Amino acid sequence: MTLEVAFPFEFIIEGIPVAPRAGRRDAWKALVRAAAYDRLPEGHWMSEAPLATTIFYFPLGRMTGDVDNIVKAILDALVGVAYLDDSQIERVWVQKFESGRPFLFRDPTEVLAEALERDRPIVYVRIDDDETRTELT
Repeated sequence: MTLEVAFPFEFIIEGIPVAPRAGRRDAWKALVRAAAYDRLPEGHWMSEAPLATTIFYFPLGRMTGDVDNIVKAILDALVGVAYLDDSQIERVWVQKFESGRPFLFRDPTEVLAEALERDRPIVYVRIDDDETRTELT
């Protein structure tokens, strides 16, 4: 049975993200793919639609490195998993939530709520095909 990916598609990656040029990049991408596959139905289709991605990083303490460096490795890892090509990604929202800094999520999804409850470091990823949304909130 073949199934289309249902959006929004969310998953959690345990661990510290790796920058695109880091030596552990292949291991990190394999971890991202495995986490995504755990949440996808077996035999799913990859989307051809324009997509948006949300990446929230919850480091153990203060993050070292730049938050934008974690995006490319995650998007590249999902090629052939959730979508055909990362050029389909039209919008990326990436944010870090360091320990000791207050933040509030109103009505988090079940997967985001799970990420908030887990031990850090952890990365929450959401892929959405919502093309009708024209305002950023």
